[in-house]
Amino acid sequence: MNDFTEYVTARAGWLRKVAYLLCGDWHRADDLVQTAITRLYANWSRAARADNLDGYARRTLVNAFLAEQRQSWWRRVDLRGIDHDPPPAPGPDVDSALDLRAALDRLPARQRATVVLRYFGDLPVAETARALGCSEGTVKSQTAKAVETLRELLGEPIAEGRA
Repeated sequence: MNDFTEYVTARAGWLRKVAYLLCGDWHRADDLVQTAITRLYANWSRAARADNLDGYARRTLVNAFLAEQRQSWWRRVDLRGIDHDPPPAPGPDVDSALDLRAALDRLPARQRATVVLRYFGDLPVAETARALGCSEGTVKSQTAKAVETLRELLGEPIAEGRA
């Protein structure tokens, strides 16, 4: 299990960032990461043999997020109104980042997962499809719908003929 501990120690920050982009709340992100790490531990013998351990962990995290979305507890308990999150680090354009975060929150769960994996995770369509357990065509259509919605929400004009 030393390999497991080393892996989790090295990748916990990355998993937390992905989880935050999926759910939009640092506390829920921590819960999602904990769930994913627990599942990873339970299946470590299989995970350790995976060709792409990061891909295995990412898929476990995305599956935990999507399973949580199907449950209703998070809809009844919304802690985002309570300001326990650390303030955003100063950056070149914090307002734009916050606007994008708010727009991501408005996307359906599958579209949000697709956008996070494709653009934050920088995964190709085929790998995103494997991570989400769907076809490449579904990834393409979900990405196109999500990008169109994000453009509308952020007030960016959509060029004629672009999807």
